[in-house]
Amino acid sequence: MPGTRAIVIGSGIGGLTAAVALHRNGRRVTVLERADSLEPVGAGIGLAPNAQRALDVIGLGDEIRGLAAWQGDGGLYTPGGRRLVRVNSGAFAERFGGPLVLLHRAQLIERLAARLPDGTIRTGCPAEVTDPGAPDGRPARVATPGGELEAELVVGADGIHSAVRRALFPAHPGPSYCGFTAWRTVVPAPAAPFRPHETWGPGMIWGSQPLKDGRVYAYAAAHLPAGGHLGDPAAEKAELLRRFGGWHHPIPAILAAAEPERILRNDVHHLIDPLPAFHRGRTALVGDAAHAMAPNLGQGGNQAIEDAIVLAHHTAPGTDLAGALAAYSADRLPRTTGIVRRAARVARVQSLRSAPAAAVRAGLLTAGAALAPGAAVRAFDGIADWRPPVRTYADRAQQGT
Repeated sequence: MPGTRAIVIGSGIGGLTAAVALHRNGRRVTVLERADSLEPVGAGIGLAPNAQRALDVIGLGDEIRGLAAWQGDGGLYTPGGRRLVRVNSGAFAERFGGPLVLLHRAQLIERLAARLPDGTIRTGCPAEVTDPGAPDGRPARVATPGGELEAELVVGADGIHSAVRRALFPAHPGPSYCGFTAWRTVVPAPAAPFRPHETWGPGMIWGSQPLKDGRVYAYAAAHLPAGGHLGDPAAEKAELLRRFGGWHHPIPAILAAAEPERILRNDVHHLIDPLPAFHRGRTALVGDAAHAMAPNLGQGGNQAIEDAIVLAHHTAPGTDLAGALAAYSADRLPRTTGIVRRAARVARVQSLRSAPAAAVRAGLLTAGAALAPGAAVRAFDGIADWRPPVRTYADRAQQGT
C-alpha cells in the first residue's frame, strides 16, 4: 500500500538506487548504513547503457550520460604498448544505444542521495535482520542500536559479505576468492595524451580510463594468493611500481602521480554458486549481496542498479508482495547468474600467468580482431542491450501518469 515502510540495509549504489525507486513508488523508505558517512568505498565505476536505461526510470540517466568522457578509439594492449584489439566508443554507443560512462563512485552516490528526502539515510547505524517476515502479513524485523524496526519490505544491499544474505540463506557457502587482488586509484590526467585502454600481461592487468572532470581512473590486478595486503600505503605503491612501472604510457606517469593513501587494494571474491532465490519472506537482496561477480566485465554496479529498478517495479503499491518478490527472483536470478559466470570465464583468460601462455593469448586476440572486427563490442550483447520492464520517469512525467 502507498506509504508502507521499506527499509534498505546498505547505502551503496544498489541500496540507494533501490531507495530512490521505492520512494518514487510512494513508500516511506529508511536507509540504514553501518559506516559513519556516505563516503563510497572504491574509486571509479563504469556505467554501461543497460544501467543508464535503468537510471532513466528514476530520472537520472541523462545526467549520467552527460558525464561520458571516452571519445574515439581505445582498446586492449600488451605491456609494451602494442594494441591487440581496437574498441571504438562510437561503435559501442551505436550498438547499445548509449556511451560507456566512467565516473567516480562518489558522483553517483551524491546524485542518488540527493533524490531522497532529508532524514531518509541513517549513518552509523548497523542493522541486523532478526525476522525476514512472511507472505501471510507478518512484517520483517530489523534490529538497530536504537531499537527494533518493522517494515513491509526489507532490502539487503550490504555488499559481498552480506549479513542479510547469511540470515536468509545460512546454508549457502557464500563468496569465494576469484584468484586475484585488485588496486584502484584516481589521479590527475598526465600531460601527454593517451587512449583509454586495458593492458594484459602474464597474470596481471592494468586499466587507464579518463573521467569527465579531467582525472584518470586507474585499476590493476594480479593473480596472487588471498590475504597479501601489505598494510602500508607506501608499500602498496612500491608493489605497483615493481609490477607495472615498466609498462607502456601512461602507466608510469599515473603511478608517479598516485598518492599512496588513495590507493585501494581489495582481494576479489564472487558468488560463483548462485543463491536459490534473491528473497525470503518479505526481504530481498540486491547487488553484491545477491550475486557478487568478478569485475572483468565491469557489470557489478550495473547489475545492482538493474536489481533495484526491477525490484521496485515488481513491488509497486497494490501488488501481492509474495508474488512480487517471487517474480523479482525469477527475473534477476537467471540473468545475473549468467553474467557472474561470463565474468569468471574472462577472469580466467586474463589470469594466465606464464609468458608463453600470455603470448598465445595475445596472438589469438589479434587474429580474432582481424577476422571478426567489432567482436570486442559484440561481446556485450545480452548485457549492455538490456532494457527495464517499466516506462521511464521521463515518459511518465510527459504523459502525466
